[in-house]
Amino acid sequence: MKLKLITAVIVVLAAAPWAQAVEFNAIQNDKSTLAFVFKQMGVPMEGKFGRFAAQIAFDPAKPAAAKAAMDLDLASIDAGSAEANEEVAGKNWFNTKAFPQAKFVASAVKGLGGNRYEIAGKLTIKGRTQEVSAPFTFTPQGAAAVIDGSFVLKRADFALGEGAWADFGTVANEIQIKFHFLANVKK
Repeated sequence: MKLKLITAVIVVLAAAPWAQAVEFNAIQNDKSTLAFVFKQMGVPMEGKFGRFAAQIAFDPAKPAAAKAAMDLDLASIDAGSAEANEEVAGKNWFNTKAFPQAKFVASAVKGLGGNRYEIAGKLTIKGRTQEVSAPFTFTPQGAAAVIDGSFVLKRADFALGEGAWADFGTVANEIQIKFHFLANVKK
């Protein structure tokens, strides 16, 4: 009886989606978020982007083989009000007429132990490209997985907030970018 129970437990664990080598290759955009936090005159402010397209190929057993990319519609920004949205879409900030999209392309993913990883790659905003890296967690949930992470972007690196907005006392140089993606296996 005891041997049958142990065998049954082993079979169930072996059949679990995360116990096998599984490549997560789709992001559910409608269940994912890309948000940011910045300080304006020392007060934390939050915002988010409504439209982005992320591509992924990630097997947690083989992080070095991972691929990821994202295109972000900068005009989909929600900075808290219609006036703020109009301002950040303008020339001094994102200049969405000339640069409608930001793009991220991963160059490396490495395991940090447990369910923690780090992704590195090139981020292009407003025609300027910078290397960025972000730690993230990968949490399997049945046939899906949650990817949560964040990194700090320096707005001066991308010429975000020029002219009267260049003063870091008004809007801080550091902007925390937070991502929450729901990934699954597309058959």
